[in-house]
Amino acid sequence: MNLTARAPRPVAAASAVVLASAVALLAPSAPAHAAANAVPTYEVKINLTAAALDASHAPSAAVRSAFGITGSAKARSYAYYDTDGLALDAEGWSVRLRHKDGSSFEETYKKRFPVTNGDLKAALDAANAAGFDSGDTNYKAEVDWGYAKQTLSFGNEKSRSAKGYAGTALPASATGRDWLAADVPGKLATWGGTGWGKGLLQQSRAHGPVTATVYEGEWGASDDASVEVLPVVGAGGTGTEYVVELSFKTDSAADAAELHEDAVALAESKGWLYHGDILKTRLILDRY
Repeated sequence: MNLTARAPRPVAAASAVVLASAVALLAPSAPAHAAANAVPTYEVKINLTAAALDASHAPSAAVRSAFGITGSAKARSYAYYDTDGLALDAEGWSVRLRHKDGSSFEETYKKRFPVTNGDLKAALDAANAAGFDSGDTNYKAEVDWGYAKQTLSFGNEKSRSAKGYAGTALPASATGRDWLAADVPGKLATWGGTGWGKGLLQQSRAHGPVTATVYEGEWGASDDASVEVLPVVGAGGTGTEYVVELSFKTDSAADAAELHEDAVALAESKGWLYHGDILKTRLILDRY
């Protein structure tokens, strides 16, 4: 076999190869692909006026018929926990302890992101940047679609045994505070720095409790329709006002848009529509 001797590689070329290899080793690796935005479900929430209630402060027969409300009254009591200065609320967090008759206590930790001018993608992008994305299965993403505005929220739910508590009774404020502080999820715990969320919950108190009555049914594109009637203390600290909330849950943005349009139109035509959005969380925080 005839072998031909190879010419030696030029020194300059060899140095270039070594330099390129070194650069490749030192260069940072490409960042991992970011998780996609969360995919929310939807809850349409329309407030009604007192004209939607009968003399016993229950939804009138006309309201029940119009919106497919067929269920009997179910009670639920709840309170929101925050400091006197509402430090959690100021950062878009709400913490609720709720008790439905016959069920365990529900602990809900929720972070809200405003949806400005209907731009849900921008809100989802902002949530993603804050760590709330499709990869975090500990939080459920939901869009609350009110009369005039939308809010994106991410809720983390936990439970506590209700053994020893009758009906919808809630624990003493200090007991509820201790439960919620002990069970605080990671994102809230470290939102403003290490120990931030737990520290604020340890300083919190119950705002409430309040007890609502809920009537359920099916209407339009939603098999989860309801009317909640919530008595709250008047703005001046005396008397009772009734917050009436008509709501529909769906997984579809298109269905939510249709439900919103149809519900507003029907409530308006009947003279029941409240022209505004009542955020129950803030109402209870402010009045209790």
